[in-house]
Amino acid sequence: MGEVAATIKIMPEGVDTDLDDLKNKLEAVLPEGSSMFGSEIEPVAFGLKALKVVILVGDLEGGTESVEEAFATVPGVESVQVTELGRPV
Repeated sequence: MGEVAATIKIMPEGVDTDLDDLKNKLEAVLPEGSSMFGSEIEPVAFGLKALKVVILVGDLEGGTESVEEAFATVPGVESVQVTELGRPV
């Protein structure tokens, strides 16, 4: 079994959401078999910033679905969107 790297863009509920704290909460809810590989903060507009994380998941049926569902349950998350999918380098 191989691994897949998924870049996921997480939009916070507001401009005053602490993105470092949000990242820690996202790491805490990662499903078994997945891990956070990296993250960055991306300016969006009018002071709003998105959190982009790279998640490594097993190359199984369902792929990133369980990660997306887990992230969506975290308080402070407005939306979760996979923006890129590929093999880790």
